[in-house]
Amino acid sequence: MTPRTRLLDPAVGGAMSALSKVAKQGLGDPALAELVVIRASQLNHCAFCLDMHLAIAREYGVSEKQLDLLAAWEEAEDVFDERERAALALTEAVTLLTEGFVPDEVYENAAKHFDEARLAHLIGLVVAINNWNRVMVSRRIPPGGHTP
Repeated sequence: MTPRTRLLDPAVGGAMSALSKVAKQGLGDPALAELVVIRASQLNHCAFCLDMHLAIAREYGVSEKQLDLLAAWEEAEDVFDERERAALALTEAVTLLTEGFVPDEVYENAAKHFDEARLAHLIGLVVAINNWNRVMVSRRIPPGGHTP
């Protein structure tokens, strides 16, 4: 696998970065934002994004136990609170779209834990990280090279 050097046109990269930044800020919980982007990156097998966001999550105080068990969050009931679990379920539903849509029960559960604005930012964040994952995976960008 040879990394492809040019990631994106600078205007496109800037727009994607702006979306990521606004979505994270609007969610209002940097630790939860990192759990969300890490989970999407796990599902998308994006080593670059995992490496970067695991380091950022640690800076925000996300516990090692949460990071260790994030891939199995559904079974780790005592490790993630209901709000985190709702966000992670929505992250998986939006990332995978296995049924062609986000199931109503997943969306409604997330809506119980996030007001309309924060829910919109959460969805925006999932969309943003999925975009970044696809760029980094398609360009075969290896982990490393990001300094938090």
